[in-house]
Amino acid sequence: MEVQVVDAFTDRAFAGNPAGVVLLTAPADEAWMQAVAAEMKHAETAFVELRDDDEPLGLRWFTPVREVDLCGHATLAAAHVLGGDRRFRTRSGVLTCAARDGWVEMDFPADPAEPAEVTAELRAGLPGVTVEAVGRAVSDVLVQVASAAQVRALEPDLAALAAVPGRGVIVTAPGDRPGLDVVSRCFYPSYGVQEDPVTGSAHCTLASWWAPRLGKPELFAEQCSPRGGQVRATLVGDRVRLAGRAVTVLRGRLIV
Repeated sequence: MEVQVVDAFTDRAFAGNPAGVVLLTAPADEAWMQAVAAEMKHAETAFVELRDDDEPLGLRWFTPVREVDLCGHATLAAAHVLGGDRRFRTRSGVLTCAARDGWVEMDFPADPAEPAEVTAELRAGLPGVTVEAVGRAVSDVLVQVASAAQVRALEPDLAALAAVPGRGVIVTAPGDRPGLDVVSRCFYPSYGVQEDPVTGSAHCTLASWWAPRLGKPELFAEQCSPRGGQVRATLVGDRVRLAGRAVTVLRGRLIV
């Protein structure tokens, strides 16, 4: 089986979020896919079940420790590997991807966050920031802080964040330079991912949160992890269009 490693949400190698992409010619055992994802050690590895007809391709995502319901950067990586316009059948429904001028645009369900209280785990997990608002989405807890500088300088207590219910924690603020609308960082220690370099699915919550607050549906966002990456996010009703670029850095074959 062919396997590739793709840096997603970036236009240069060794930046953005690396994802494994495994191309399957037949259904694979779930335990085997989890073992491969653990071996790859990327935040997510995508498994694409190829087909000979026009039906959506099967797509599943695994972190090193568990399967997830939605992953933006590994979907982008899979679409980049396959090229052109693609449809995928996933645990979050059918997702469509379209190639546009060197970018891949993905149509994802929005995941809006409802106002929530600041918990003791969040306070312990996010030292040195001024919390302005908290929202709870289906997947993640969003924490809006006072400035982009606080987001960039944050040194979280990951053990405390692991105790926050849900998939993980998004820390965000308005952008701090012209043309940059939003900054964020994302932490998923309970899913085996300490800090995710660039999280496409988190922008389904970020777009829903910031579009009405900033008064604009189209956002240019930076996830300011050490690797860094950029996402275009457009809120359209109950959907979010996510766009990013990608670079293939490795091609090989699985022999087991």
